[in-house]
Amino acid sequence: MSELRFVDVCAGAGGLAMGLEHAGFEPVLLLDEKPVACDTLRMNRPAWQVLETDLLEFAPSRHQEIYDVDLLSAGLPRVKSSATVARAETKAELRLLEATVYLAHAVQPQALLIENVPELVSAPDYEPIRDLIRDELDHLGYRFRWFVLNAADFGVPQERKQGVLVALKKQYFDAFRPPEPTVREHRSVGRALRRSMAMGGWQDADRWAAQALSVAPTLVGGSDRRGGADLGPTGTKKAWARMGVDGGTVADDVPGPDFVWAPETGRHGMVRITTGQAALLQGFPSDWRFAGKKTARYRQIGHASPPPVGRALGLAIRAALGAPAAPVAGYTSTP
Repeated sequence: MSELRFVDVCAGAGGLAMGLEHAGFEPVLLLDEKPVACDTLRMNRPAWQVLETDLLEFAPSRHQEIYDVDLLSAGLPRVKSSATVARAETKAELRLLEATVYLAHAVQPQALLIENVPELVSAPDYEPIRDLIRDELDHLGYRFRWFVLNAADFGVPQERKQGVLVALKKQYFDAFRPPEPTVREHRSVGRALRRSMAMGGWQDADRWAAQALSVAPTLVGGSDRRGGADLGPTGTKKAWARMGVDGGTVADDVPGPDFVWAPETGRHGMVRITTGQAALLQGFPSDWRFAGKKTARYRQIGHASPPPVGRALGLAIRAALGAPAAPVAGYTSTP
């Protein structure tokens, strides 16, 4: 099977790129400005060409290999909610969105894939950026579609809604269909993490897993400028507490045989998840490694695009381009 070729910008820890890889796409260049993310990519896929640079400073003319690719993909830093759209950080994130569309002007791929927050699809505050994208893509000869996917519908044990833009050259667009859910029943946190929770000899792993029956709340990577590794804002921490998990920190290791799980006594009686377990909740395979110290690892995971969603999107784009079906994915998120 001949693989389709793609360029991935703001590649992060490689979640979207890995999903596309398992959909039969071959990366010719992955770009990210963060050294630790580039280290993660090189550590897991030494053969991938990884470029450490800011997308806003990227000069496509110096990289001839990016021309004549089938797909330009971008799991961009997630813009903040519409209530904070005027913040400086949000403006920087929107500039990356614009830069991706302008890069499509230079590269002229057959398809463009952008993943971000669901509000970007229809919230009134983002109408100006949607108008800019529409005008640019119309000028370039693309047709496009905005839609929202929930990672939980694709086997990821997490409630994570994603706003998606797929644009294709006009001759391919009518064949495109957004991916349909791949699971009938959402995978719970307990089911996803039971085995890893027992790996340190913790006797209560089964009892804990039996009550952790919902999917995880959305993992939040947080800002590089503030704070350490935790599982999210106050509402998210409360959702974790209902499953007997302390969401205020990330553990160095899974619980040992002497740990007493007593969530009714407060945080000290709750179990904590590790960065490796957070990666499982994001849909990464257990053998995917993350560079950096604990906080840096967790931020990469929290900011990542879940690989199973990337694979589903890749398969949908592949079908629209008329390429042969890709083989079944060869990875699992079970440790």
